[in-house]
Amino acid sequence: MPGRPRTRPGVSAESRHRWPAVPHRWNLTPAAGIRLQRRLADRVRQTPCKVDPILVAGVDAAFSKDGKSCLAGVVVWDLPHRRVVEQAVAHKGLRFPYVPGLLSFREAPAVLAAVRKLRRKPDVFIFDAQGVAHPRRFGLASHVGVLLDHPSIGCAKSRLCGQADEPKPARGSWSPLVDDGQVVGALLRTRANVNCVYVSVGHRVTLDEAISVVLTCCTKYRLPEPTRLAHQLVTRVRADLADL
Repeated sequence: MPGRPRTRPGVSAESRHRWPAVPHRWNLTPAAGIRLQRRLADRVRQTPCKVDPILVAGVDAAFSKDGKSCLAGVVVWDLPHRRVVEQAVAHKGLRFPYVPGLLSFREAPAVLAAVRKLRRKPDVFIFDAQGVAHPRRFGLASHVGVLLDHPSIGCAKSRLCGQADEPKPARGSWSPLVDDGQVVGALLRTRANVNCVYVSVGHRVTLDEAISVVLTCCTKYRLPEPTRLAHQLVTRVRADLADL
């Protein structure tokens, strides 16, 4: 998002920011979870970011081998200097069954616990998950973004809903992802002649900004560096825990 003035450098007093409390329970029935998604989806805002992002946090989650807990990792990446400045992990016992379309109820508690460990306040989160490119317009990136009331982006490797034409093979090419007549995201080519990713708004960004941030964070790989590193982090920690 070039050209917008930056209001603060790197780390500031906002690094001591206290994130909002979660206003709902996690141990809901699937039917109650669907109702909650529909209600909270009305709070998603597709509005421009107030600042150009400097600290971009990548978020990924994995499940324990016994299927009883979720492990989340957050890697804070300094975008101008292209380096990791902080990372955090947390794990939580699962309190919600596996139901397609409701995975945020399994992953978000661990994600939020990891975020609360950060000393720095990221400018934007990128999730290896969906935002509004979700049947109820409320994937993990939107769920956590709304709860934190903070800019968030979904960047997923696969499609959950909608249809999109294949973009041109050049890096940066994209086509709209359309579901039920509504543009819910973009099929984005982050590297020439490489499979695309599915980008969508989580909260408090526009789709154009989400595409720009994801592209800027992609270096040598198909996936944005913050989420790629977050995936490596949770994979490594999950393996270590299994060895205990």
